Amino acid sequence: MIDLLIKNAKTIDGQLIEVAIHQGSIVDVASKVAYEVADVKEVIDLKGESYVSAGWIDGHVHCFEKMDLYYDFPDKVGVESGVTTVIDAGTTGAENVGQFYDLAKQAKTNVFALLNISKWGIVEQDELADLSKIQRDLIEEALAQYGDFIIGFKARMSKTVIGDNGIIPLEMAKEIQAKHFKDLPLMVHIGSAPPELEETLSLLTPGDIVTHCFNGKDNGIYDASKESIKPFAWEHYRRGLVFDIGHGTDSFNFTAAERAFKEGMKAHTISTDIYSRNRLNGPVFNFATTLAKLHVVGYSWPEIIDKVTAAPAKVFQLAGKGHLAAGYDADLTIFKLVEGEQTLVDSNGNERQANEWLEPVKVIVGGKQYDINL
Repeated sequence: MIDLLIKNAKTIDGQLIEVAIHQGSIVDVASKVAYEVADVKEVIDLKGESYVSAGWIDGHVHCFEKMDLYYDFPDKVGVESGVTTVIDAGTTGAENVGQFYDLAKQAKTNVFALLNISKWGIVEQDELADLSKIQRDLIEEALAQYGDFIIGFKARMSKTVIGDNGIIPLEMAKEIQAKHFKDLPLMVHIGSAPPELEETLSLLTPGDIVTHCFNGKDNGIYDASKESIKPFAWEHYRRGLVFDIGHGTDSFNFTAAERAFKEGMKAHTISTDIYSRNRLNGPVFNFATTLAKLHVVGYSWPEIIDKVTAAPAKVFQLAGKGHLAAGYDADLTIFKLVEGEQTLVDSNGNERQANEWLEPVKVIVGGKQYDINL
């Protein structure tokens, strides 16, 4: 028996395929799936007009609705935007992650969390200015209770967050990670100094995630005076740090991204850092808009799809996700490739013109269908 059969779908490289789904899992993907008509409960015929991929994963969002600074609703940034899995990047810490978990499990979207090393998360802008908020025992208790929900850690290392503590919060985060949770990645927000970016990157280990990698700040990877990527950034990129977009309100710059692309440095994963204000007012708006910005930088559509499916699934160790193949979760994004003219704006007001973009039309999460109306 097949619960759902998707016919005449295209992969991003133009191949026609069929996808068979049963009991929340993909059971077959082929140019023609073998089945008996009587054994299929429902058919979606895309008529060769729409594309299908593994469900899109946004690895940096803020979607705990009970917060004041950075908040949103999982389904607003998830299934309603073509995204099947979101990872909240440190909105909550050990003291309130349980509240977030209770709400997140009610969402249609798959929701996971990176635990802020500060026990209350981003209740205030300077959550790492008070080192007493970093408590190893509380982090251990949260991991023990919500181990299937918490899939990593988050530390925001910029001057508005750390107060006078310099690099100390990151040193504490790495100590906790190394002694107790070495298999979980640490995502680090980079921004204005202090601390200096080179010092921050030097403490990270392969598999850790550098989000906001193409921001336009003086303390970023791009040297505006030399119009090149700083040599130390290349060193850490090559030794295995994960560079993540994390677009956000103030953290994606076309010039930095374009220069990196020209030199051969590409982000490993694409994420939005979306929350209510930059979703409603921009410059983020939605996941597809961020993908379009990377396309105008020069990324191909196939590699963009990889960077929002297989790549984040690997980075965050999301078993069963990220691949359009038998045995994987039935999380899919169905989308169209639209041609036209669209003005795209980065976090610093710089504009680029797009002539094509991806438009999600439906998602499937665990075998359940949800339509999209962006």
